[in-house]
Order: sequence, then C-alpha cells, then structure tokens
Amino acid sequence: MASKVMAVERVLHMNGGVGETSYANNSLIQRKVLMRVRPILEESIKKMYCTNASTCLKVADLGCSSGPNAFLVASNVIDIVNETSRRLKIETPTFQFFLNDLFGNDFNSIFQSLPEFYYTLKQDTTCLINAMPGTFYGTLFPSNSIHFFHSSYSLHWLSQVPDLLSKEAKLSDDDKGNIYVTSTSPPSYAKQFKEDFTLFLRSRSRELVPGGGMLLAFIGRYDTSQNITAAGLFRMILNDMVLENLIEETKLEHFNVPVYVATADEVKEIIKEEGSFSVERLESIETSWDGSSLDDKGYESFKDDNERGKFVARYLRAVFEPLLKAHFGEGIVEEVFLRFQNKVVQLLPKLVYPTLVISLTKIA
Repeated sequence: MASKVMAVERVLHMNGGVGETSYANNSLIQRKVLMRVRPILEESIKKMYCTNASTCLKVADLGCSSGPNAFLVASNVIDIVNETSRRLKIETPTFQFFLNDLFGNDFNSIFQSLPEFYYTLKQDTTCLINAMPGTFYGTLFPSNSIHFFHSSYSLHWLSQVPDLLSKEAKLSDDDKGNIYVTSTSPPSYAKQFKEDFTLFLRSRSRELVPGGGMLLAFIGRYDTSQNITAAGLFRMILNDMVLENLIEETKLEHFNVPVYVATADEVKEIIKEEGSFSVERLESIETSWDGSSLDDKGYESFKDDNERGKFVARYLRAVFEPLLKAHFGEGIVEEVFLRFQNKVVQLLPKLVYPTLVISLTKIA
C-alpha cells in the first residue's frame, strides 16, 4: 500500500510554469468558485476571529497549487480580518499563511510571485508566507496551532488508487467505456474516500485551536444514477484508442484516476461519524464544465461550442496531463485532448456537477 501512496504523491500535481497548458493560465473555473464562495468564507472567518482574536492569525490553504489563485485566499482573509478588526476596534493581527500541496507542486512559481503579492498589501499589514509540502491526509502542523483551514478543489483527490484488480472491484467490459459514475461503480473508491476524508477531519481537528474553523469546497456528484465525470470521459476516449490500436489494452486496464466524487449526504454522514466538527453550512453550487453557470455572462462568454470545448480541454489538460504522461507516455497527449475537446462539444448540456461547499467549526 505504501508504494501506491508514494506513486500518487510523486505524480499528482498540476502542470507547472506559466505556459499555454499550465495550471497558472488555465484555472479560471477554480477562481470563479473562490469568488462565488467568498461570502461563506467571510461568514466563517468572522465567526472564528470573533472567538479567537490573536496577535498572529495562522491560516493554511490545503491543495494551493500554483498560479494567481494561490494568493487569492490569503488576500480575501486579510481583507475580511482587517475590516472585522476595525469594526471591533482592535489591533489587526500579523498573518501567517501556510501554502500546502504535494511535493511535485510548482512552489517555485509561487515564490517568484511573492514580491508582487507583498506589493499589494497595505503598509500596516504584516503577512508571512510559508510553504508546507506534503499530503493533507495526515499530520501537517503541531496540535492546536492553526486558526483556520481552507481547501478548494482538492478533497475529491484520493490518497491512493484503490485496488481495482481485486475480484470485488474488477471492472466489467461495459464499464471500460463508461463515462458515468453510477450505482455500479467500484465500491473501493467510496471506501477509500471515506477513509481519506475521515483521516483529513481527524488530522485537522488535532491541529486546529479550540473553536477553529474550516471552509472546504470540492467536486461532488448529484444523488442520481448517472453523473458524467472527467475521469469517465478520459476512460471512454482511451478505450476508443485501444480499439484503434493506438494504446495497449493492458495499459488502460491499469489506468485508474485517484478521484472520487461524493454526494452531499455521503459527506455529511462521514462528518457526523468522525465527530470533531459541527457543520455551519453545507451548500451545493451547480457548476458547468465551462464555468458559464458561475457568472452572469453564461454562453455569451464564448463565440461558439467549439470554443467552449477548447476551453474545457485546456483547463482539464492542466490538471490531468501529468497523470496521463506518467502512465501512457507523452506521445498520446495531443490526440487525447483533441478527442476530449470534441467529446465535450457533443456532451455540453450534460456537463454539470455540484461543487460542495462546507463550513465547519471544531467542537471544543
């Protein structure tokens, strides 16, 4: 099991740098989600800060990745706390932010953009930025040391790939080309998510101060029989390429993306069973793959469906390309994402999912 965990930790990261296919230039959807949930963040921070006013406020962003979004949460928290401090007529604290992600994350680009971030801060604001590489499925910080945790678009990633070669979990021939998460999907994925999320909650509970808070946002699924996922769409495309002798069948059989999308009810049940947190809010935001549901412009943001398909393919390439290259090699990447773009155009009306947004407070 340890080798599988280490394999995921080594390979799982977004495309680094600032090139055309980098995460930095293809993370608009994630930014729109951060902006949409800001009112909930403000509510959570104010509740925490009014009971935990400190001279040094410690906040950790788990799964920060790289690019312009890496400092957006820090900027939002600073603005909220400064305004709350003025209202309460107390001195604004020093801020200490910990940016966490796996070891392959492009932390160098984050460090290089620090001067620009510091330049945007008001002169009376002291902010210290620290990197904390490692998996958040386990201990990252000392006990009772963090006031607030934030995590966006990270917790649907599992700590390891469940064993799909076992008898109970082996995919049928029909499932090899299946684009959906269905009621017949391998139970090992749900089991792994429950183990991971329980460990995440337990670890954060130890690390939070009494009354500390968390705001989590991650991809979920509707409580229906069929939900199209990016991983499912990749599987269908790769299966077509096997049939065309462009990929070896054995390679596809051993390609399983470490992602699980849970329903809101699944998440609530795990939080209740773990027992360390009270749920302040749990909301579901309908999110279209092209992000049109997250702003007022909608379909007007794109000239046509082909442009929308290209947009979706580019930002999912920034996320999934490292996994595909590690397993299949670099030679198939262009073909996979060209096909992915075409499939997206065909399936556009069905490509929606819920973003689960959860505000939690540590039970004293």
